Amino acid sequence: WPEPMLPGTSRVPEIDPALLGGWLGDMAATVAASTQTPPAMAVMTALAVVAAVVQRRFEVAPYGDEYREPLAFWGMVVLGPGNRKTAVHKALTQVIVDIEKREGDRLRREISRVAAERDVITKRMDTLKMAAGKEDDAKVREQLQNQIAELRDGMPDELFAPRIFTGDITAERLQQLLVEQGERIAVLSDEGGIFQIMGGAYSGGMGSMDVFLQGHAGSAMRVDRAGRLAHLDRPCLTIGLALQPGILQDTGKARKFRDSGLMARFVYVVPRSTVGMRDVRARIAIDDDARRRYETGIDALHEGTDRRIGAPKVLPFTAQARECWLDLCEGIERRQGEGGRYAHMADWTSKLPGAAARIAALLALAEHGTDLAEVPEASLRRAVQLARLLVPHAEAAFALMGASDGEADAHAVLAFLQRHELQTIVRRDLQKSMEGRFRQLERLLAAIKLLQDWHVLGPERKTSGHGRPSVYYEVSPRLYVDKTH
Repeated sequence: WPEPMLPGTSRVPEIDPALLGGWLGDMAATVAASTQTPPAMAVMTALAVVAAVVQRRFEVAPYGDEYREPLAFWGMVVLGPGNRKTAVHKALTQVIVDIEKREGDRLRREISRVAAERDVITKRMDTLKMAAGKEDDAKVREQLQNQIAELRDGMPDELFAPRIFTGDITAERLQQLLVEQGERIAVLSDEGGIFQIMGGAYSGGMGSMDVFLQGHAGSAMRVDRAGRLAHLDRPCLTIGLALQPGILQDTGKARKFRDSGLMARFVYVVPRSTVGMRDVRARIAIDDDARRRYETGIDALHEGTDRRIGAPKVLPFTAQARECWLDLCEGIERRQGEGGRYAHMADWTSKLPGAAARIAALLALAEHGTDLAEVPEASLRRAVQLARLLVPHAEAAFALMGASDGEADAHAVLAFLQRHELQTIVRRDLQKSMEGRFRQLERLLAAIKLLQDWHVLGPERKTSGHGRPSVYYEVSPRLYVDKTH
């Protein structure tokens, strides 16, 4: 048996929540233990929550100069159904739901007062406009116009209920929400519907991705359309998603998502599912102390946030941190040129150093608080370690985006074989065991052909003896050499 050739099955490493450090890592660890889910899912969600409360208020500057990265974080968890994505999402985002409610209650009277004042001023202006329109005397008309201008200049800005994150949102509403919320918002969801919106699900098939791309880069945005204005100087958009492999595969078929650089902005985790290995009799509660420290930590990071944010505070690297970060940059650069290991995903690896810088700043803020003056080496080393672990996850994600339906079927059969550690498999039994996927024999045969090409299955054989012979295949014993992955 030759070595199996398995496209899109990069051996992905586990991601230890301890890389987050302190209360953030403790919360990610206890959520993963309680839900019996891969720790990587809690790690990505926790980072997105931290980014949601500090973005736009801080930027990281690796060299201490004009090159800066906003702290918008885009993370994607790719896991099949039944992996308790909703439970992890709810456990980690509840704290910002509570913050939104508290802030909304605190500002409710002020929001109502400002809205009433604006209504009165608007009606007063309308009355003056009517009077000015009917006035023949130029001096009187000028006086009325001056009064209108004074009222307009003195009108208070509209106040909106504070929002930290949203889920299902159109590009147009996202632009407006960024205006309302001081140029920052997060999209956190345990589904992948946002890609349908980007693709134009609610706009006649005319997708709009500019606001998403600009929100990641922090670049100025100017929208001047009839009935809609959005002028943003440093918009910040964090996205944290948990979606199924099939959705990512379908997304990968839309070239505009890859060609626009959208998919290169995400950091991916494609962890091994725990479905089938969970202890259904175990009931592990989230540790109360870890939850309290997490809620206190997120509250502290959010404290002092105001809708009218000025220039962000710049966080430079220490000299030692910069050297550690440059080692990562150099290692990536040498491997992403033509013929290099990362040549097929150079659009993603070229953004990895920037993502690592953002993650380092998020970790440092979580550990040291908002009085942080510079990003220390310890935070940077953890971020770099995480970035290196993310590379094989990204390889798996991009392989999935490029996979055909036939490859997805073959991988499903492969997972079945590995789970049961079969040495041989009867075709009829295989179809029966996976009848939900392979109702048609032709589809199963296509998957078997791919597995034969990948040196996973041997040639077709038939049983001998009495009765109707059965078709069966031998399974490569090399498939089980390393069971740790």
